[in-house]
Amino acid sequence: MGARPGGGTDDPSTGPRSPQALRIFLADDERMVRTALRTILGAEADMEVVGEAATGAEAVPLIRQLRPDVVLMDVRMPEIDGIRATEQVLAGTDRPPRIIVVTTFENDAYVYDALRVGASGFLLKRSGAEDLVQAVRLVARSDSLLFPAAVRRLAARHAGERAARDTVRGLRARLSEREQAVLRLMTAGLTNAEIAGRLGVGPATVKTHVAGVLAKLGVRDRTQAVIAAYECGFVRPG
Repeated sequence: MGARPGGGTDDPSTGPRSPQALRIFLADDERMVRTALRTILGAEADMEVVGEAATGAEAVPLIRQLRPDVVLMDVRMPEIDGIRATEQVLAGTDRPPRIIVVTTFENDAYVYDALRVGASGFLLKRSGAEDLVQAVRLVARSDSLLFPAAVRRLAARHAGERAARDTVRGLRARLSEREQAVLRLMTAGLTNAEIAGRLGVGPATVKTHVAGVLAKLGVRDRTQAVIAAYECGFVRPG
């Protein structure tokens, strides 16, 4: 199909959109996959598919132009794969979207590489419609990990293959004791509300601590914070 801005509003079956509808972009080299994704997401009143592309090379400039909230990015595409496209999108805009990489295999090393360069989560192509819709909403809300157990498994499996930017000592020196406690609970996949309950503080306080953790680690969201925690040995498998 190739690049196609404005993919979600030309369907006569689509109902009126919420003014705050999530703007979604689809990048996948299979037309049938894009059609299925557009049909499922376009049926949601709070979502709008604003564009799509069949290659990473087509996707990057369109994403920068359309400025969607969430991108569904196939990992394996011609010309530029989903990893490099993710990296280019996140480096090339002042308000980058949340990116979900779409893959066939959960344990694919490509998935970890995509998460490491800035993707917020991943979704299996065999996932059902309900999982897809929930994944988009969760990533847009960004107060938890998308499929936390799987993200932790990937981080634990691949962390030893990478040179950590931080040592455990260095990470602890950069974070307060409360921020370290929040990071540990983030790696367990807890939401802000769940962390607040565990620590006996208000959700607003947790939100402030999470923001502090992300800023001090130099990462853009919880997924990258979890990867950083595993790579330097702050948390360990099991």
